[in-house]
Amino acid sequence: MISLFFYSVHYTLHYHSSKRKMAARVSKSAKKGKRTKKDPNAPKRALSSYMFFAKEKRNELIKENPELAKDVATVGKLVGAAWNSLDDSEKAPYEKLAEADRERYEREKLEYYK
Repeated sequence: MISLFFYSVHYTLHYHSSKRKMAARVSKSAKKGKRTKKDPNAPKRALSSYMFFAKEKRNELIKENPELAKDVATVGKLVGAAWNSLDDSEKAPYEKLAEADRERYEREKLEYYK
């Protein structure tokens, strides 16, 4: 008699908790679908100094090793390691590019939101 009681309590708790989990999953997926679309005419965000470096270095690596063109993860690791090995004087040109791009973004943003 006691084991039957514990079984029914366990079953009830498990059943109701799984229903709550399913309801939470459904509500999360419903929220995801209501994302607002970006305006294609909105100004593109400014690139960081690392992104300017990565664009340049990625092209160099792929020219030297064409087989890396398909291995995005390895290229990313190599570019990241190369960036971390640079000192501040070597990063300075990329930081200037990033600053100019930030200024461009701010100008375009002001014009766009007028």
